[in-house]
Amino acid sequence: MTSTRVIKVDYLARVEGEGALFVQYDDAGVHDVKLKIFEPPRFFEAFLRGRDYREAPDITARICGICPVAYQMSAIHAMENALGIEPTPELAALRRLLYCGEWIESHALHIFMLHAPDFLGYESAVAMARDHPGIVERGLELKKAGNAIVSLLGGREVHPINVRVGGFYRVPEARELQPLRQQLQRGRDAAIDTVRWVSTLPCPKFQRQQQHDYEFVALQHPDEYPMNRGRIVSTAGLDIAVWDYDVTFEEQHVQHTNALHSVIRQRGAYFVGPMARYNLNFDRLTALTRDMAADIGFPPFCRNPFQSIIVRSLEVLHAFDEALQLLDHYRKPDQPWTEETPAASTGYAATEAPRGLLYHRYSLDETGTITDAKIVPPTSQNQKTIEDDLRLMIPRYLSMAEEQLRSRCEQAIRNYDPCISCATHFLQLHLEKRS
Repeated sequence: MTSTRVIKVDYLARVEGEGALFVQYDDAGVHDVKLKIFEPPRFFEAFLRGRDYREAPDITARICGICPVAYQMSAIHAMENALGIEPTPELAALRRLLYCGEWIESHALHIFMLHAPDFLGYESAVAMARDHPGIVERGLELKKAGNAIVSLLGGREVHPINVRVGGFYRVPEARELQPLRQQLQRGRDAAIDTVRWVSTLPCPKFQRQQQHDYEFVALQHPDEYPMNRGRIVSTAGLDIAVWDYDVTFEEQHVQHTNALHSVIRQRGAYFVGPMARYNLNFDRLTALTRDMAADIGFPPFCRNPFQSIIVRSLEVLHAFDEALQLLDHYRKPDQPWTEETPAASTGYAATEAPRGLLYHRYSLDETGTITDAKIVPPTSQNQKTIEDDLRLMIPRYLSMAEEQLRSRCEQAIRNYDPCISCATHFLQLHLEKRS
């Protein structure tokens, strides 16, 4: 006689999007893992076909309310690649400042509201705030600073409206940026405190064996920590131009999910996000950020996904530190944007969204009308790796009570800060134990 035990969580909070996780296991190990994303397709790529290339930044921004800048910037860079436009150094600096704002607000949300409750044993940030109000207040202070950057440069905090192909509709005077300085200086101090605090959180020990090691993938640029330009590299020797993405990576339809799985051709799953950026670009972090990593005894290479909360806190510090440097060296661009001429062409771009590599490709006809679009978000690239983590992790924790094991699985998913539909809702979890 075979008995089956099922642990069911109807609503797993603190994950952005709607989906379900199914794990079947017994004392011998894990037999099946499925990260099921059951939300219907949103058809943004189809919406873009037939639209003018200048509409792409505003349309793609609506994909996500948490990281609209990443979608806008990826679309803009791809269009500029198609049309042969190179932004001036002054415009490029403003774009990095805008990206710093998004990293700050997104990482702060995840660290304090979505992930920290796992480490401190709370079911929600609201429950955590009752005992640790100062921690939550610090998170809100950080997010507010990120919002201020995005609002000033983007025109509003969510779905910015001031960015365009070629640059910005309007660029700020130097005096308009100065009120940000004091807020960012306070934010940088709070970010330092955050790094120290997260380094003390009780972190599960998990590291894959060498035969199952991660292949970390991120952008890399010789002069800067990756945000919106560079080559695509990996810890297994990958080093390609962005336009070679489609011949190197493959999206696969998997029956149990409405989202495609991404793999490296002939290699399999890979890992994008803050840990990948950190591991491949540690030496490009600001000196202050590297010093803080040393101060807390955190190594320049991390393989434990449960420590991703520490890496995110270091990226928050980096974003504040770089934002202040960009303010110090700001020169108003001579023109808000570079003029472009429509042409039949195809453009490619990849930027580093808070959650990892974000790829865009667009084909245009001679009038600048979009004839084809492809967008590959970070979470779809990490889905297979999340499943593999659970498959390898659960056997180590079979001695746990089922409720504890369920919580550990939820925490493992949140390590990736998955944005399942780019709109915060819930994820359902089922653990099935068979004997």
